[in-house]
Amino acid sequence: MDETVKIYTIPTCSDCNFAKRYFKENDIPYADYNCEEDPKYPEEVWNLTGKQIVPTIVIGDKVFVGFAENLNEISGLLQKS
Repeated sequence: MDETVKIYTIPTCSDCNFAKRYFKENDIPYADYNCEEDPKYPEEVWNLTGKQIVPTIVIGDKVFVGFAENLNEISGLLQKS
């Protein structure tokens, strides 16, 4: 995969932690944007989705809100890369 996955998270989000664990276990490089550490990250999530929901995952030009419910699509997309 040429491009690092972007994931917007907060530390207490179980779906966020599940996503990061999945990426680590599958050797998928990702950049974690902690929305509690920098106020620009929630603004970026809003601009991407019109919502303030984590995890928000960006893979190339695709944006996913939530991980567990999008796992099959995310997995398939990452396998093609």
